[in-house]
Amino acid sequence: MSAIAARLADGRLHLQHGPIDLIVEAFGTPEEVERAYGQATERFGDILPTLVGELPVLRRRLGDAYPLLQGPVARRMADATWPHRAVYITPMAAVAGAVSDEMLQALIRGRTLDKAYVNDGGDIAIHLTAGHELRAGIFAQGLDGVARLTAARPVRGIATSGRGGRSFSLGIADSATVLAATAAAADAAATLIANAVNADHPAVDRRAACDLDPDSDLGDLPVTVAVGVLPLEVVAEALDRGAAEARRLRRYGLIDSAALSLQGEWRLVTGNATLALAEVG
Repeated sequence: MSAIAARLADGRLHLQHGPIDLIVEAFGTPEEVERAYGQATERFGDILPTLVGELPVLRRRLGDAYPLLQGPVARRMADATWPHRAVYITPMAAVAGAVSDEMLQALIRGRTLDKAYVNDGGDIAIHLTAGHELRAGIFAQGLDGVARLTAARPVRGIATSGRGGRSFSLGIADSATVLAATAAAADAAATLIANAVNADHPAVDRRAACDLDPDSDLGDLPVTVAVGVLPLEVVAEALDRGAAEARRLRRYGLIDSAALSLQGEWRLVTGNATLALAEVG
């Protein structure tokens, strides 16, 4: 299947190739926006084939040796996950964010744009210039909050992980939304924070990842397939574990902020970006 590029009714650019599905929007003069969309479309066709060629290495757990990778997206994935190599993680934990980062650079290269973003299934790379801002929704059961990003703040990436998403999760979080310097960094950190929102309880059903998907990079690790109603104290303990992991990553400068949700309850770990929740629960 070849890459598909189309314009949505509202003018945004839609790029799709296999599992990669991007929504791209740029703001500026019509001429600059059109040139930017042309650059992104031209770059997009090579993204998936190059990644596929390096999948055996990308699906391998990080160890003591930095992985030898050739493609720019693959290298972004390795860069984002390498700081977390003390735990089980593969470069695949940052694939969606890394694609967004790479495509954003193709979009803005040489262009004069006020702001822009590339959204890969909720993992978003952001470009902002002075005086401009973007607002991103935080979703768990619905639109539960908003992150306000400004050019003066260091956040240029947002990612969300948790059970029920596109990838398997070791934890029980409904969502873990992370703001970081890049989308790839946010993607990797969201994976680990969502994994940390966890509890051993009879209401939590797990299965080996390889039983659900023989190609999963998680091998025989138990991933969450269902979570029943949990006691409030179990929910609180699980969220506290996730918040502790988010604070740890923030101390090391790997994330800016995080918003974690489980069964209507939330934890916020705030940084330079503005995070606010709607009335929930």
